[in-house]
Amino acid sequence: MSNEFVAGAGFVALFALMLLRVPIGVAMGLVGIFGFGAVVGTGPALNLLAQSPISTITDFNLTLIPFFVLMGVLATNSGMSAELFRAGRAWLGGLKGGLGLASVGACAGFAAICGSSVATAATMTKIAYPEMKKAGYSDEVSTGIIAAGGTLGILIPPSVVLAVYGFITEQDIGLLFVAGIVPGILAVLMYMATVRLWYGDSLPAGDRFSLVEAFRSLRGVWAVGLLFIAVIMSIYFGVVTATEAAAAGALLTAIIGMVRGQLSLSRLLESLVEALRTSVAIYVVLIGATLFGYFLAITQVPQELTQFLIDLGAGRYGTLLLILLMFVIMGCFLDAMAMVILMVPIVFPVITELGFDPIWFGVIIVMTVELGLITPPVGMNVFVINSITPGVSLPAIFRGVMPFVAVDVLRLLLLIAFPAIVLFLPSGMH
Repeated sequence: MSNEFVAGAGFVALFALMLLRVPIGVAMGLVGIFGFGAVVGTGPALNLLAQSPISTITDFNLTLIPFFVLMGVLATNSGMSAELFRAGRAWLGGLKGGLGLASVGACAGFAAICGSSVATAATMTKIAYPEMKKAGYSDEVSTGIIAAGGTLGILIPPSVVLAVYGFITEQDIGLLFVAGIVPGILAVLMYMATVRLWYGDSLPAGDRFSLVEAFRSLRGVWAVGLLFIAVIMSIYFGVVTATEAAAAGALLTAIIGMVRGQLSLSRLLESLVEALRTSVAIYVVLIGATLFGYFLAITQVPQELTQFLIDLGAGRYGTLLLILLMFVIMGCFLDAMAMVILMVPIVFPVITELGFDPIWFGVIIVMTVELGLITPPVGMNVFVINSITPGVSLPAIFRGVMPFVAVDVLRLLLLIAFPAIVLFLPSGMH
């Protein structure tokens, strides 16, 4: 059998397994091992199966993933998300659409200590949706704002998806985190502008707070600021590595929660169990991706795809747009993590051959897979919000999020046209 036939059969088998609802990590691992064995023999495939999972689990650079997962779980169980929304409401709630603005701001703050879009959307739905509903916001508008705000979880560092991208492409994860800061701030500002300009005066104003009350509300969010400085700024100034920052962030979050009396011993144990489950799920996917990557390498799919796309003669940016379009289409069927793990090993050689910066491309890819979180038919954030607010239909949430999808596309084009927006902070790292 030719390598091309084996590769084609492997992809068909992979998508068939996913259609049968086999977890993507397991599906990629099975296809990777059987495909590798079909090309080089059963013995080498069994050796790969014995060695690759151990090397993935014991990779020091990957230990930041469970630490950041734990940091997000502890922050959620410590009530930091509610304090962020209260602060945003105190400062912005009196404006037209103020609760919507406060929701976006709270999503951004929580994303800075969470790293998960689904967790951000779920947490903010429980906190912000009842308040917007009470203030007279339509279900369509309120859930659309929260679904879009939730996507900030995989862009604003620390981002688990960016960390996985760094592992797959062997890029510095600290650089990737710092590169996500300015695009994340830009996303927050553009989402807030969408709330104000798209909906205008149709949204009600909330309660007005005095300046004293507004400043008083900041007392509840000092922990978020401290965690962001401890994690991201320490990485930026070269004080610690990304892995060390993740460990320190998780420990500091636990200490803050216990000192403030919001994290009991039982809740701490629950947080550890929840973080363990999530981390194991991520590691299963990473092990499967590693095995599948060996299969791709032995069949030379990335090299052949690189040559095919270059031979099309579409130019650097034409080829880039084709790749991003492929990610958008895949986003209709796969979640963000699955897309990055499945597609990046295939298209990354094309990007390097065309001369694009790999750090910049990491941010661009994360922004592209963001679209998959809020577009039909999958729209993971939309489904999560729908499960928490069963009275709101999926079509209503998708309609509410469409203005933000348009803004995401505009922001993506802006960062493609001006890569310096992404790269100027990483270029100054120590």
